[in-house]
Amino acid sequence: MELTLRELGCNESTKVSAIIVDSEKMAELNFKYRGMDGPTNVLSFSQVEARQVSADPDMLGDVVICSDRVKKDADELGYSYDEMLLYLTIHGLLHLVGYSHDSPWDASQMEDRVESIFQKLATA
Repeated sequence: MELTLRELGCNESTKVSAIIVDSEKMAELNFKYRGMDGPTNVLSFSQVEARQVSADPDMLGDVVICSDRVKKDADELGYSYDEMLLYLTIHGLLHLVGYSHDSPWDASQMEDRVESIFQKLATA
């Protein structure tokens, strides 16, 4: 996470919480916050977008990753578990700094950035 945050130009003091959950918990969060049924692979909760006054001004937000989906996605895409975990962590962090995939153009920009950072870190 530290290397990804550095790649994104974040301050060294920037903090992120990372939580790994099972499919049941992820499905609950996905429905509660996105109104979508079933588990997704990663959710990001930005403290900046929430416009809440945080006790820690350096706290960027939370990244929640579903361990069951990491395994499933890794198997389907031909990655190792660790590679898929890295990929989804980068994806989640990009959401926290403002990237989205709401439009085809946004999705393309985000995918390019995820892939660029992933290649740097996967080979490091």
